[in-house]
Parts: sequence; structure tokens; C-alpha cells
Amino acid sequence: MNRSFAALAVAATLAMPAAAMADSPQHLVDSSTLAVQDMLGGPVGPQEEDLLRHARAVVVCPNIFRAGFIIGGEGGGCLMLARNESGGWSSPAFYTLGSGSFGFQAGVQSAEVMMFIMTPGGLNAILSSQFKFGADAGLTIATIGANANGSMSTALDADIVTISKTEGLYGGISLQGSILAGDSNTDEDYYGRPVEARQIVVDLEGKNAGATPLRGILHRYGG
Repeated sequence: MNRSFAALAVAATLAMPAAAMADSPQHLVDSSTLAVQDMLGGPVGPQEEDLLRHARAVVVCPNIFRAGFIIGGEGGGCLMLARNESGGWSSPAFYTLGSGSFGFQAGVQSAEVMMFIMTPGGLNAILSSQFKFGADAGLTIATIGANANGSMSTALDADIVTISKTEGLYGGISLQGSILAGDSNTDEDYYGRPVEARQIVVDLEGKNAGATPLRGILHRYGG
């Protein structure tokens, strides 16, 4: 019973952001632009900017929510963009991030999350249909607090580095056990034809002028 209930919680948190994104993928793109500005444009940002300059790709989740009483869940919409050969940024591919958890918890938390994909192995893992944080022992995932000091050398050696800014009643956000899943339906809505994440961020086949400000602010902070 407990396992079935946990599976339902995971499914629900994955489904809710997808449903919310379906009506307005452009809103997620615009929210991601503001999140990058908020996380990298503050008075303390050189460490994060250095990560972005070294990153092969980035995942931006502008509003990850965590809520619950007895049973909690995390979820939200995300975008991934990768560097092109000229050093600029691809158009975004759409993802959902979700997890389920048990525990005596009460309250609501929202967070802005960025994931810096530092290696080809990390990029290939995210480009799979689903990626579960902590499930691949061959990948190193480092976490540093946004606008907080951390080990830059450790971060640069990791496959994926995450930072977050949180609000609410929880002390922080953990991606351990969370599932990052591609949202091909929203990709199709945004680009007007069926297109996979790899085609968008690696083959550069996705084009939508609405993503220009997001690509521009990543170039501004990450070169």
C-alpha cells in the first residue's frame, strides 16, 4: 500500500506541472528568463557565472513547488538549453521535474533552481527520456547554495551542479530522487511540429523568437 501511494504521489507531481505548462509554454520561457536574472544578476554572482561559462548546457526551473501534510511532493516546469558551436545557446527543450516523499511535513515552499550540465555524460543523461537524480552512480552531482560560497573546484569536477533560491517553511530543496522528464507535447506546441529534446538543443532544429530574451541573458552572464 505504501509503495503504491508513493508511486501515485510521484505521478501526480509529474503530471501537475505538465498540465500547468500546456496552456502557456511561453510563460515558462519568460519566467525562466526572470529566474536567470534573479539568480545570476544579484550582488553575489561570480561563482555562478563562472559555472555558466564552463557549462555545456543549463536547466532552468523557475518555480519548483514543494507542499504537503503527511505526504509531500515537489514539481514544476523546466527548460534545458545547450551551447552551440559558436558559443551561443540553443532554443529551449521543455521538461518537468517531480518527486514524491513521505514524512510529517507541513507548509509550502517555492524555489528557483538552475542545473549546470558540465560534462557530455551529464548532458546525455538529461537527454534521456527520464533522469532520476541519485540513481546513476557513474554521475557526480554537486549542490551549492545560490549566492553562497562553495567549492568551485569540486563543482567544476562534477557532471551536474545545482543551485537554488528558496522561500517558505522548508530549509532547502533536495533533488535526490527527483525525476526530470522530457515534455515532448509542450515541445511540439512551442515549435509547431514534433521535435525531440536532442533535436532542439544539439541539432538546433527548434526555432521560436519568444526564446530570444532567455538565450540572450544566458549569453550575457555566461558568454
